[in-house]
Amino acid sequence: MTYCVGMRLERGLVFMSDTRTNAGVDNISTFRKMSTFENPGERCITILTAGNLATTQSVISILEERTKAPAERKPSIMEAPTMFQVAQLVGQTLREVIAANSEEGQRADAAFNATLIVGGQIAGSPPRLFLIYPEGNFIEAGEDTPYFQIGETKYGRPILVRAYEPDMSFEAAVKLLLVSFDSTIKANLSVGLPLDLQLYEEGSCARGLSRRIDADDPYFQAISSGWGTALKSAFDSLPDVEL
Repeated sequence: MTYCVGMRLERGLVFMSDTRTNAGVDNISTFRKMSTFENPGERCITILTAGNLATTQSVISILEERTKAPAERKPSIMEAPTMFQVAQLVGQTLREVIAANSEEGQRADAAFNATLIVGGQIAGSPPRLFLIYPEGNFIEAGEDTPYFQIGETKYGRPILVRAYEPDMSFEAAVKLLLVSFDSTIKANLSVGLPLDLQLYEEGSCARGLSRRIDADDPYFQAISSGWGTALKSAFDSLPDVEL
């Protein structure tokens, strides 16, 4: 399992993903689930992946190959004129990979399923964020759905629902996501550090701050400890029930 979030802000986009993969409690490894395709000044596209690792890596490898091999460049997400068409190409690739690996063809509940978040900007158009389903179809983030989660979403979602604001700063958004991830990590062993973070500022058409957050990161430790203390303090401040 995994946990990834793509968030749309007035300032741009924020992406965060964990790196844990596992095939049982005694077989845990680390694998990057965030991929970025960019032509600085022209486009920047980030993809987050959750689901069967072989499926997601096949999709990313095919997309990367189409950006490099001249005979395979059409269709390529580096040539698609809009982010909508980028989402279509990614969805089509995901559907084809799942169908090719399933004896029964395309099924959302197949062992080879995966879900992706695709976000970014192409020069001349605004930043856009999409959630792509195993069937290859997708939805776009908007005012009612300003962020997408994939993987193990239930533990970190209440944090986002209560605290997200579209006009929040990148700094506040990163803090919010770290609280969401910390809550998920503490509740589910299939999600774990290190975390990958990437910011995208609207209009830049280039990758922004990109960093890996390890377990010994001082800021993450402060957030994790401080959030636990704040929750305990808030709980203690609530009135007791009269029995």
